[in-house]
Amino acid sequence: MKYKYLKLLVVLLGQLLTIMDIFIINVSIPSIQCDLHASPGEMQFMMAAYLIGFASFLITGGRLGDLYGRKKLYMTGLSAFMISSVACGFSVGAWQLVTARFVQGISAAMMAPQVLSMIQILFPYHQERTQAMGWYGITIGTGTVLGQFLGGYFSSLTLMDEPWRLIFLINIPVCLAAVFLTLNILEESRLFVKQSFDITGVLILSAGLFSATYALTLAEHDGLHFNNVSLMIISVGILWVFIKSQEKKKRNRKSYLIDFDLFRYKNFNLGIIAVSFFFIMLDSYFYILSLFLQNGLKIGPLAAGEIIVFQGLGFILASVFSVRFILRYGKKALVAGLSFIILVLIFQLFLFRMQIEFPVFCLLLFLHGLGIGSIIPSLANIALSGMSEKLIGNASGVYNTFQQIAAIIGIVAVGSIFYCFLGEKPLVQDYKNAFSGALLINIFCVIFVMICIFKVPDDVLPEMKHIPKK
Repeated sequence: MKYKYLKLLVVLLGQLLTIMDIFIINVSIPSIQCDLHASPGEMQFMMAAYLIGFASFLITGGRLGDLYGRKKLYMTGLSAFMISSVACGFSVGAWQLVTARFVQGISAAMMAPQVLSMIQILFPYHQERTQAMGWYGITIGTGTVLGQFLGGYFSSLTLMDEPWRLIFLINIPVCLAAVFLTLNILEESRLFVKQSFDITGVLILSAGLFSATYALTLAEHDGLHFNNVSLMIISVGILWVFIKSQEKKKRNRKSYLIDFDLFRYKNFNLGIIAVSFFFIMLDSYFYILSLFLQNGLKIGPLAAGEIIVFQGLGFILASVFSVRFILRYGKKALVAGLSFIILVLIFQLFLFRMQIEFPVFCLLLFLHGLGIGSIIPSLANIALSGMSEKLIGNASGVYNTFQQIAAIIGIVAVGSIFYCFLGEKPLVQDYKNAFSGALLINIFCVIFVMICIFKVPDDVLPEMKHIPKK
């Protein structure tokens, strides 16, 4: 059993890198812009490049792991992540950094599906898998906090010129250690089928997802202009062509990228719907909270970052202790966690409209993190529970893709509503009204997640009256 958890630790190193590098650049943007003489448009692409590459290739990464070996793809992703991090750290121009970040995102997409797949294979039984997914949640929380902390810490160093480069170069020792441990500890797993890789499917799917994520990311900054809307419509058309071509290939017994049999699992469908609405809520919440604190209440970036770190600490704590509640009470524990999030959001709805002290902000964010950390690991567990090894890589890639696209949709949709409330020359009260309106949408999203959890079959998250000790 201990050897299993050593393998889990190795796998979660890749997940840590993936999450950490989403957040690590945020605080360093002013320093990077100054040193590379980048325009606002170039900085926009720099922020978006990682997420676009990540979301566009997750399904491809999952399928590659199924066909050619999950250990092999995980190690390839780690190696490419390290090389692209070096390229980021030594970039001499804005577009070089944009390109390196895009490749870094693709590298992360090669790793992320293997993480969930290998957890499902390493821990086939409900109790141990739930415990493993608790550690998966801890890793997400740690990556979020560590990314923001290291980004701020390295960017503020005075020991060297352009210290922001360290936010990328810090990945090198972690990747080296992870590659070494992967080679010596992890075992290979793959589908033993004679099937070629569907390159045409990859090109069509990647074009569709790239167009969708690119359009959504631009809409986050520029609004829904004609070009963005046109690109979204084109992406829908490309994805429709992809679905039809995949169905035809499977009927004709040709190589395909997605096995649509995975959508026959009720818990998988409920899981991806639940995670989509959850991340529409979560990422839009972070986005509007940052705007509200810094632009509305005039709280400095460092203090705003400290407040958000408390959310991450609550997340980590809940991931540690929620496992036993999930095992003991099943779906009831998730419903309780979602109800707790709604309650915290309602408190924020009223208290954030008043003059409150800094510790109260920290407490409310900590409580919010407790609720979030009690839910996220179980959403993946629900979606992938009972999935055959034949489908697990596909399912992991699709699950991660829905999660990432939902996060972007949340920022764009809820962010647009937030800005509608502000008007031309917003005052503090306008920011409070805008934040309240956005919170109401977030509450409705959480209610929708709760409905999905109610519909999950009881045997997916069974209640264990007596939890055996390890």
